[in-house]
Amino acid sequence: MANDPIVGFPAPLGAPPVYEQPEPPRESSAPPEPHRPRVWLHVTLFGLTVLSMQVTAMNLNGAAPGNWIVGYAAYQAVSLIGILLVHELGHYIAARLHRVPASPPYFLPLPLIGLFGTLGAVITMNGRIRSRKALLDIGAAGPIAGMVVALPVLYFGLCMSEVGPRSTGHYIQEGQSILYWAMKRLVFGPIGPDQDVQLHPMAFAGWGGLFLTMINLLPWGQLDGGHIAFALFGKRQHHFARWFRRALLLAFAYNVYLFVVPVLRGQSSQSLWEAAMNAMFWLVWYGITGAMASLSGEEHPPFEPGPLGRGRQLVAIGCLVLFVLLFLPTPVAAY
Repeated sequence: MANDPIVGFPAPLGAPPVYEQPEPPRESSAPPEPHRPRVWLHVTLFGLTVLSMQVTAMNLNGAAPGNWIVGYAAYQAVSLIGILLVHELGHYIAARLHRVPASPPYFLPLPLIGLFGTLGAVITMNGRIRSRKALLDIGAAGPIAGMVVALPVLYFGLCMSEVGPRSTGHYIQEGQSILYWAMKRLVFGPIGPDQDVQLHPMAFAGWGGLFLTMINLLPWGQLDGGHIAFALFGKRQHHFARWFRRALLLAFAYNVYLFVVPVLRGQSSQSLWEAAMNAMFWLVWYGITGAMASLSGEEHPPFEPGPLGRGRQLVAIGCLVLFVLLFLPTPVAAY
C-alpha cells in the first residue's frame, strides 16, 4: 500500500491523486531528505494556471462590456489563484515546521473546462506523516489558511454584486451552503424568492474558494478532511469513512429526485441529459474516492502513538464543523 501522501486543493472533477512509490526502509530514524524542487516546473505550472484561469474567467464573463472583459475577469482569476496559493502554502509551511519533506505546490491548469480553469494544486511529501500532531497540523493548515483569504474575497465580492430578478433563461446556479447563505444575508439582508444575487467575478471566486475547501474537507482517505478526522478519531475513522462514502450515494439520489424525476414526470423543461448532469456530482466523487482507495488503500496509514492535545482537538472539531457549514447538497446546476 503506497503511503506517501499528496496534500492539495483538488477541483471538483479533478483526477484522483497519484501517489509516489514508498522508499525502502531506512536504517536511520532521521526524516527522509526532500526531493530537490524543480523550480522551473513549479513556476511554469503556476504561470500556465494563472493564464488558464484568466481565459476561463473571460469565457464565463463574456457579457462584460467591451474592453472591460479582461480586467473584469481578472477579479475572478487573481482572487481564486490567491486562495489556492495561500491554501497550498498553509500545507507547505506546516510540513516544513514539522520537518516533513514537502515539495512546493504543483498547480494544474485546465483551460476553458469547468468553472475555474484549474484542477487545483497539490504538494507531494516524501514519506508518510508519522506524528499524529503533524498529521493534524498539515491537514488543517491548508483549509484554515485558504478560508482566511476566501472569506474576505467573498465579502468584498458580494459588496460589488447586485440583487436582481432571478434569471429565467439559460444560467448556472451556484450551490448554497450554510456559510454562503449567511454571508449573503450579512451583505444583502433577506432576499426574496423571485430574486437572486448577480455575482461579481470576485464574489464567484470567493464562492469557488468555499466550494473547493469543502471538497478538500471531505472526511475520507488522504484528503485534508481525511487527515484531520484520522488524527482526531484514529482507527475509528476507517469505519466512519466507509459510511461517509456510502452517504455520497444518498446525496446523488437526492439530486436525482431534485432534477431527473421532474423531467420524467413532465414537470421540467430541461432535457433528461441536462438533468442527469446536474445530478452526477456526488456520484462522480463516489467514483473518485473509489479510485483513490484502489491507489493508496481504503484505510489511512497509521501514525505513531501520542496524545493530540486539547487545543488540536478543538482545531480538528472546528474543521469538521466548517465542512458541515460549507457542504453543498447540490454543488452547481445548469438551467
